[in-house]
Amino acid sequence: MTAPVTTPIDIYQRPAELLQALIRFDTTNPPGNEAACIHYIRDLLNEAGIETQLFARIPERPNLSARLPGTGAAEPLLLYGHVDVVTTENQDWQHPPFAGAMIDGYIWGRGALDMKGGVTMMLCSLLKLKAEGIQLPMDIVLAVVSDEEAGADYGAKFLVEQHPNLFTGIRYALGEFGGFTMYLGDTRFYPIMVTEKQVCSVRAIVRGSAGHGAIRKTGGAMAKLARMLTTLDQKRLPVHITPVAEMMVNAMANAMPAPMDVMVRQLLDTQLTDTILDQLGEKGLRFDAIVHNSVNATIVHGGSKINVIPSEIIVDMDGRLLPGYTPEAMLAELTALLGDEVELQIAKYEPGAEKVDLALYDTLAGILKGIDPEGVPIPYMLTGVTDGRFFSQLGIQTYGFTPMSLPDELNFTTLIHAANERIPVEALEFGTHAMFTALQTLGGKLAR
Repeated sequence: MTAPVTTPIDIYQRPAELLQALIRFDTTNPPGNEAACIHYIRDLLNEAGIETQLFARIPERPNLSARLPGTGAAEPLLLYGHVDVVTTENQDWQHPPFAGAMIDGYIWGRGALDMKGGVTMMLCSLLKLKAEGIQLPMDIVLAVVSDEEAGADYGAKFLVEQHPNLFTGIRYALGEFGGFTMYLGDTRFYPIMVTEKQVCSVRAIVRGSAGHGAIRKTGGAMAKLARMLTTLDQKRLPVHITPVAEMMVNAMANAMPAPMDVMVRQLLDTQLTDTILDQLGEKGLRFDAIVHNSVNATIVHGGSKINVIPSEIIVDMDGRLLPGYTPEAMLAELTALLGDEVELQIAKYEPGAEKVDLALYDTLAGILKGIDPEGVPIPYMLTGVTDGRFFSQLGIQTYGFTPMSLPDELNFTTLIHAANERIPVEALEFGTHAMFTALQTLGGKLAR
């Protein structure tokens, strides 16, 4: 379905309408085909008098750069977001995923949360600044990119490697993910992402003697595979408490009533961490990956004929490293867990930011606290990765700040990439207001 050819100039006053238009572009990656959506955004900005440029590795997958000039009294601020989305194939949706339907106060569709909703907040804020003639102390640089969901070779990675001059003088950025509500007990938290884990994919190889499928075989590659997968299913890698994890847990514990505060703070005792995670049950899952390096087996290659016992099986695993840890640490921890009957190789490693700069954190937290006095902002480590890992190569600190005030029954993390992705209209308006407020407030912090 195609978005409207013409869009009202005042659409920034109706974020829901703009998000619906963006969802109606099917930008499923692969293959992406983000061009029509990017061109729509370009035309919207150009019509408002904001100059844009397109940069593309291939024409079908462009990236947009726009700049709203400030007075020059402060260094530029980067806003960035992606318009590609993951597949909806084989998912059972209640409403068509690219219709952008508004039903019972929710906008339904792929990308509503990840992350066309966030892009909508940025666009509406930029358009409102322009329409109201507000000139900030700093330039606002907007990057709307392709290909975040499949490695960013056509998106942020391409821009950073081929057009780094677009980001000259920028030290801070607002991007995904952060500011969405997270509940623990009766306390409402707003995690602001200040760092993220690192990609560290691992390949495991198990070997054994081949044989005829008609003859019973024990101790072969299949048996070793079974032991390996069972071990990964039942055991964790060692606990590590990073500085951001410590800040996050302490901030949460400080806001919680007894005895929950004591239980949460015990997550920082490495002798008790895993026990507390188990006691927290499903709620503990949000902490598990924040205090462990992790791997999940995702692809298995092995066997070619039904009557031949394979001599080699390869398992590709999605590995994620905590900030500050290296691929060598991942191999050492997995070897200690799995033993020497599994050969391990690093398949892919993408380092994250080397340090965390919290200079803007208190300001962003204060904005959320001002909008929702009962909410508790906390620093947050994203357990996935974003385009922030590429911008960090230019010395840019990303804050995940696309705020969404969500009801307790709507679990942000389980709806992303899943069927029935949706966002309350009120949450979108909350985030748009928070984003606009942030842009107006951050100039003083960025002043030279």
